[in-house]
Amino acid sequence: MNIGFVGVGSMGRAMMALLVEAGHQVSAWNRSADALAGLSEIDVLASAATAFQRPVVISMLADDTAVREVLLESAALKTACDGCIHIVMSTLSPALMEQLQKEHDEAGLVLIAAPVFGIPAVAAQGELNILTAGPEAAIDRVQPLFDVLGKKTWRLGEQPVQACIAKIAGNMMIAQAIESLAEASSLAEHYGLGASAFIEVVTQTLFACPSYQRYGQNMVNDHFEPGFKLSLGLKDVNLALQAAEGRGLNLPAAGVVRSRMEAAVANGLGNKDWSVFSNRTQLKRRQA
Repeated sequence: MNIGFVGVGSMGRAMMALLVEAGHQVSAWNRSADALAGLSEIDVLASAATAFQRPVVISMLADDTAVREVLLESAALKTACDGCIHIVMSTLSPALMEQLQKEHDEAGLVLIAAPVFGIPAVAAQGELNILTAGPEAAIDRVQPLFDVLGKKTWRLGEQPVQACIAKIAGNMMIAQAIESLAEASSLAEHYGLGASAFIEVVTQTLFACPSYQRYGQNMVNDHFEPGFKLSLGLKDVNLALQAAEGRGLNLPAAGVVRSRMEAAVANGLGNKDWSVFSNRTQLKRRQA
């Protein structure tokens, strides 16, 4: 397929490499051209709008603000070729996703939401879990791309916002898992049981799943080089709380997690892995 790619961070680079390796033609645009350095098999585009001259566009922009600036305020969608399918793989607010649906309908574009569970190292192996929602026929058309990028495509409905909220809710759960590990291991340590022994037990028995295992080891080893930056994790927890407020829901555990993440960002840790907010020194400080 001939694919336009908009927004090239570490996830985007991993995805594009796999797509090229699979024989697809990829052209890309990024606000910082430095992000495209060394990608010799990628055609560099002059603008985001140019990407929409391709039959399929994948966007991986960082947040709502970037999407509004790059795709909406620039009127890039209005330049799209006939039948263009736009796959939004960013984690965005439900409100913006619904606005994007309206804008795409008006411009005659097809919108698919396809956020993912996985970090760049997982993306590089083509092992992402891809959460999709949008018109079934359009997803069928781009399924070969998802087969390259992920180990499983989860089809969640016809409305893109359905995949959007699944990703937000899932990331909220991961943040709460990190908080749970921090509190539980701190409790164990205060009764003479080392955090390493405790985390090994629970991540091999009750919580034998990748998130607990990965972030538990980060805590044990005091190693917080990103996978997924704390600043982005805080963005996603804020999205969950805003989405809940929009439906009159109260998410108290998410509020606790946000406070801890905000404190860690204020301490200059925003570019560390998001599990850094589990630091038990911060937990003791909060309890004092």
